[in-house]
Amino acid sequence: MSKRDVLLLLDDMLQSAQKIKRYTNNLDYDSFLMDEKTIDAVVRNFEIIGEAANRIDPDFRTNNPEVEWKRIRGFRNRIVHDYFGIDYEIVWTIVDTYLDEMIVWLDKIIENNKAT
Repeated sequence: MSKRDVLLLLDDMLQSAQKIKRYTNNLDYDSFLMDEKTIDAVVRNFEIIGEAANRIDPDFRTNNPEVEWKRIRGFRNRIVHDYFGIDYEIVWTIVDTYLDEMIVWLDKIIENNKAT
């Protein structure tokens, strides 16, 4: 996989994370639960993040351990394959607790790899 391909996947992840941030800005958990369009948009963008993470070369993932690649891919699988419903409390916890950190990681990795 070329570095350009990896950068495109990372950019997909970053853009989706930023969309989630915009969609949930100024919402609390209860407001989030009441807005089914936002829920659908957030879940869809988490699917994109997970799918892109899954396509990134394993060596690249190994060389960038600050990102929890396995957990990102696992969360995507739970969303896609959980036919009996998604636990929106988990979705909200990730949005509220981990999304900012993911955006910082992705920005840093993209910038570091553009420079080389």
